[in-house]
Amino acid sequence: MGTECSVEFKSHNSLVIKPSVQIAAGPGNNFSFDHVFDMQTTQKQIYDAAAKPIIDSVLEGFNGTIFAYGQTSSGKTHTMTGPNVENVEQQGIIPRMVRTVFTRIESAQDTIEFQVKVSMIEIYMEKIRDLLDTSKTDLKIHEEKGKGVYMADLTE
Repeated sequence: MGTECSVEFKSHNSLVIKPSVQIAAGPGNNFSFDHVFDMQTTQKQIYDAAAKPIIDSVLEGFNGTIFAYGQTSSGKTHTMTGPNVENVEQQGIIPRMVRTVFTRIESAQDTIEFQVKVSMIEIYMEKIRDLLDTSKTDLKIHEEKGKGVYMADLTE
């Protein structure tokens, strides 16, 4: 059985985890992050802080990756898609990202040409699955000089 803990949000980038067990009571462990989101954080606040800077870079011509990592039921899907993609306030990172990209493309100068490619994968139990073509399972990661890191046969 695990030890019960309390979490205290100290600021936008730090928190303290304190064991609730009396013997282990003390100052707790302080952890610093790029950003800490508490339970009252909205989907928009998460998007603006964690994803929008990446999307802005993508629209300037750079590659971008948003990586959601955590144990089962830790909120990855909630953060990435949101509880209701039809409700603008509840949308997660993916629908907000798509809307941002295409809104910016529509408002760009006519002299700018865009090429949009998207790939989505799931890594679970050390197996990589293509989320755009779920028949492609157990994909392999490759690396080549000049090409960099890539996955062969990944759907774009």
